[in-house]
Amino acid sequence: MHLEDHLGDILRKGREAAAVPLPEAARAGGLSETSWTALEETGRMDQRPNFASVAALLALNEKKLLAIADGWLPQAVELGLWRELRVITTTRDGITVNCYLVWDEVSREGALFDTGWEAGPILELIAENGVNLRHLFLTHTHDDHVAAMGALREKFPKLLLHTNSKTVPPQHRNRANDFIHLNSLRVTNRETPGHAEDGVIYIVGNWPEDAPHAALIGDTLFAGSLARGIQSTDLLKAKVREQIFSLPPETLLCPGHGPLTTVAQEKAHNPFF
Repeated sequence: MHLEDHLGDILRKGREAAAVPLPEAARAGGLSETSWTALEETGRMDQRPNFASVAALLALNEKKLLAIADGWLPQAVELGLWRELRVITTTRDGITVNCYLVWDEVSREGALFDTGWEAGPILELIAENGVNLRHLFLTHTHDDHVAAMGALREKFPKLLLHTNSKTVPPQHRNRANDFIHLNSLRVTNRETPGHAEDGVIYIVGNWPEDAPHAALIGDTLFAGSLARGIQSTDLLKAKVREQIFSLPPETLLCPGHGPLTTVAQEKAHNPFF
């Protein structure tokens, strides 16, 4: 298992969010600019920086940052509790992205959350499990999350699209307090701008055998890290606290990149919080 963001990625994101020039961050860490640059690029330390000073400067949690530096990984999630949830991972140009297929175990009515780069693996899973794909939920419309949408809509012309994008017809836009049912499963949405203007997460509940909710969170939060605040890092962090950390601790978090995690693990270990 590998985190989506290594130590250097986290430091770079923290530095950019805090608008701290690279030389200042290097000085705070007691490193040369060359060593700091290498750390950001590779995540590897040829010399251990002054984490207390760096964390204070970059508004990161020192204890959690140290844990990342020492190799913290989220506890592996056993998906047996969520029998009708599958992770589909595709890679293009060095970018690996997750999308998720969910269906009701009785009716086989299904939904896809984002598309990743390719339709092929999704279509194979649909056929293998006899899923009647009815819904496509988009967490945001960046290319790596919607690249296969055209192929999927060609295959399933009646596919119902759900998105926060302002560029689609009104009937496809999420509404606050919407409840979408996949027979017994229930899907709700929460707005999470900050990384993308149309950012939204989806909560799937009412799983068999009382499995915890699953939150499909796109590029808001990664295990041990945060998405890039293209709009605003402050806004993104506020939305994570408000819309994700308010969920029950055992909620399964299904990010657009990297390993699965939980609300409890991110509260305890994510250095951005």
